[in-house]
Amino acid sequence: MTSMLHRPAELRPDGPFDLAASARFLEAFTPAGRMDAAAAPGTLRFAFPIEGSWQHAGALIRQRAPGDIEISVAAEEENVEATVRQVRRTLSLDVDGGGFPAIGARDPVVGQLQARYPGLRPVLFYSPYEAACWTIVTNRIRTTQAARIKQRIAELYGEIVELDGHRLTSFAAPAALQEIEGPIGLPEVKIERLRAVARAAQAGLLDAQPLRALEPDDALRLLQRLPGIGPFSAQLILVRGAGEPDVFPDKDVRLHEEMRELYAVPEAGVDDLAVIAERWRPYRSWVGLLFRIHHEARLA
Repeated sequence: MTSMLHRPAELRPDGPFDLAASARFLEAFTPAGRMDAAAAPGTLRFAFPIEGSWQHAGALIRQRAPGDIEISVAAEEENVEATVRQVRRTLSLDVDGGGFPAIGARDPVVGQLQARYPGLRPVLFYSPYEAACWTIVTNRIRTTQAARIKQRIAELYGEIVELDGHRLTSFAAPAALQEIEGPIGLPEVKIERLRAVARAAQAGLLDAQPLRALEPDDALRLLQRLPGIGPFSAQLILVRGAGEPDVFPDKDVRLHEEMRELYAVPEAGVDDLAVIAERWRPYRSWVGLLFRIHHEARLA
């Protein structure tokens, strides 16, 4: 169990950011079922395996004022810096968002979404590894069922992190995931694919920084070499796992539906929508998330 709290680190976001908006997003984000729902307003608690070392850590994130983010870390001393980096990426604070408002100024549709969801940046899976595990688990089953199975895996093969008086369950590290066995509600083919993802993570093939250093098309081709990872899953891992800020998700049907609705282009094909999305550079992933959130809210 990890419980040692270190002196808080301070972050200064570049551009608009609201931690409360991140918390509201996570409340409706099914894969985030392990988030501590009892966290106070303006506060989040995270627990996760640290990319690379795969030791477990926790983080308490508070927003004291606009532009003032504080992170307290529960981890071994040598893992504190890596934990802070991972939290920064998870909250998309590792990207300069100073130019994001200008996208809405140029594009009124985007501007309306930014006004509806002020300060919201993409909240990611803790790592491409965990995103890849989610895509394997959720394939061809309901997301609520997949979330329960993912939570079960965390409880059986993960680790408890004690943070600020709360016990959080961190997802299974790759070495532990390779020991996974039934019955956990998954067929053997999915279990073997999870083991393959774990082996890839241990080999460094799912590290966020190298994936983002590649051209997106090259990264997507690399990810699709993993068993069970198709084009849609590869985009999810790159965008929502590694945090690549500028990819147009051309496999995301719900995003496309919302674009057709809000831009009033009911007959537009994916290539037409990709042309529209060129206006969103260099934040196409960020804007795409706003469309997805609005789509889900509209259909709720």
